[in-house]
Amino acid sequence: MKKILSIALFGLLMASGYAQAKDDKTMEQTQMTACEKQTSGMKGDEQKMKMKECMSAKPMEEKMHKGGMQQEKMKRCNAEAKGMKGDERKMKMSECLKG
Repeated sequence: MKKILSIALFGLLMASGYAQAKDDKTMEQTQMTACEKQTSGMKGDEQKMKMKECMSAKPMEEKMHKGGMQQEKMKRCNAEAKGMKGDERKMKMSECLKG
């Protein structure tokens, strides 16, 4: 019984990993399509440089997500340090933002 359960769990984990890899590829393909639209009409080295620049840029959604996480962390830490002053507040904020 335990063997069947462990095999089923392993299969489920493998399937979820495959689904994640498939989604990542789709995001890259979407970015490639957007970059190709930006470089339409360009030729040669100009197109190559623009494609390289475009493909190395992080998607705006990813940039916004990371910035939003930091803002949420700041809000939470400020709420936790409310009422504290001086060194006590500095230490609390530092500890909270690291974790």
